[in-house]
Amino acid sequence: MFDTIAVVCTGNICRSPIAEALLKAALPNKTVLSAGTMAMVGDGAWPLSQQVSLDHGLDLSAHRTQQLTATLLRQADLVLTLDASHSAWIHRRHPESRGKVHLLGRWRGDEDVPDPYGLTKPAFEAGYQQMAALVQDWLPHLK
Repeated sequence: MFDTIAVVCTGNICRSPIAEALLKAALPNKTVLSAGTMAMVGDGAWPLSQQVSLDHGLDLSAHRTQQLTATLLRQADLVLTLDASHSAWIHRRHPESRGKVHLLGRWRGDEDVPDPYGLTKPAFEAGYQQMAALVQDWLPHLK
């Protein structure tokens, strides 16, 4: 049912690359990608995102940022956003995607994942742990 999953945050450098890697590891037969509502195209994941992910066995070194586009939204069967502002951004610009856009934290009362950009490693670790738990909540609905 959900063969292509897109994960969306703001810059596609901190949160969404981690959530993408977590989903790819858990769902190897699915296509999972990430994008940002305001991404600078072609950048790598933020160093602390890479470091924390590597601490947990996930390598983000090949990640390259991309902007969320109408084409990407059409290709995705499911769009998981990291906070409500991303969902609202998509709904305003692409109302046709409304039915397939959900928060990663949907199963926990539409919980947002705080943006760790500009913060220290403990904030990135906390975000990683939160996203790992939220991905686990989605797995029964995605397999």
